[in-house]
Amino acid sequence: MSEGSKVRFGWWPRTLRSRLFLILFAGLAVAYGLSFSILFAERYMSAKAVMLGTLESDLATSIAVLDRLPANERAEWLDRLSRGSYRLVLGPGLPGVPDLSGRGAEIADRISQAAGNRFSIRVEAVSGNDMRLQGHLTLSDGSPLTIDVTPRGVMPLAEWLPYVFAAQMVLLILCTWFAVRQAVRPLYGLAAAADALDPGRKVSPLSESGPSEVANAARAFNAMRDRIAHYLEERVQILAAISHDLQTPITRMRLRADMTEDTPEKDKLVSDLREIERLVRDGIAYARSSHGNGEKTSRIDLASFIDSIAYDYQDTGKAVTVQGIVQDTAATKPHALRRILTNFIDNALKFAGAAEISVERTDEGVVVITVLDRGPGIPDDKLEAAMQPFFRLETSRNRDTGGTGLGLAIAQQLAASLDGAVRIYNRVGGGLAAEISLL
Repeated sequence: MSEGSKVRFGWWPRTLRSRLFLILFAGLAVAYGLSFSILFAERYMSAKAVMLGTLESDLATSIAVLDRLPANERAEWLDRLSRGSYRLVLGPGLPGVPDLSGRGAEIADRISQAAGNRFSIRVEAVSGNDMRLQGHLTLSDGSPLTIDVTPRGVMPLAEWLPYVFAAQMVLLILCTWFAVRQAVRPLYGLAAAADALDPGRKVSPLSESGPSEVANAARAFNAMRDRIAHYLEERVQILAAISHDLQTPITRMRLRADMTEDTPEKDKLVSDLREIERLVRDGIAYARSSHGNGEKTSRIDLASFIDSIAYDYQDTGKAVTVQGIVQDTAATKPHALRRILTNFIDNALKFAGAAEISVERTDEGVVVITVLDRGPGIPDDKLEAAMQPFFRLETSRNRDTGGTGLGLAIAQQLAASLDGAVRIYNRVGGGLAAEISLL
């Protein structure tokens, strides 16, 4: 889009809710305004027609009566023959200017019709009051007669009418808002479901209730999520099948290698076979973790649980310590949680030589277990990629250290089975922190 177009449409709202509201409200307001204008114009025309019709009929009678009355009795009849829209005056009346407007010509025509076209009518506008007209004619006996006309316009509006108009506009705004809300709310639900889409988790499907269009969209989204989950499960099953089938030929190759003479080539071959075995075992572990291990949830004492993990490493001479005093319990799957923490600790020991474990409970009641190290860490732009299967950095964390790139992916899969979440981030001052949050 060009810069000119951006400037031209800069006032246009960005959200669909605002756009629909603006379009509907503007359209309904214009339609309502047109209806009100048509009714007002029709009322004006009706009032005008009534006024002119009354003027013609009443004035015809008044002129005929005055023309037949003796000159000395006419003054007594002036008030009786005058009406709200005109007043009869004997004499030439006030000085004025000829009124050539459409309104003056129309009133003059009505007066002429009232007089039966027997009298010459001259209509003038009174100076200083353009709403006041005077028709001048001469009666049969030569006496001048002035017809002072004050046209009445539309009947005045009732005092309560503006309040009714304001109430109607408020009702229009509320109805427009409700209609827009009904139209847009399913989109927000669909967007939230798309953001929370995780085929690895068992979540309730999107509600398929509501209008047919909304139900069809929700049904299509649920079907798409099921297909994605099926494709992922199929991929994991293929990985598990290949990894499992590779174990037999790898074992035969190991046996044959062990039966050969001791040579440098034999050592290299055995080392490669061990690397392949490690990769196969991790592949099987990843496949199993994606389906959960069928373990039941139980409540554990975190102090004993964390201490037992740390003591197991300390017994083998590894530098694993626990920060602070842990005094808390959690409902979780112990074996899956132990596998996650050992993955974290193994990574910390490989790349930093030492690991620290900390446990805290947030104000929301979430238990957060963090494994910290002072190793080289991971570049910030690769933290998210590090959680993907088979991802290995090309620097310190590579195949030479024995990693297959599945440790964090397995931890993430197991955390999903615990209804938890895994996060890694670089520590201030250097090092990496890997945490699991138990919801």
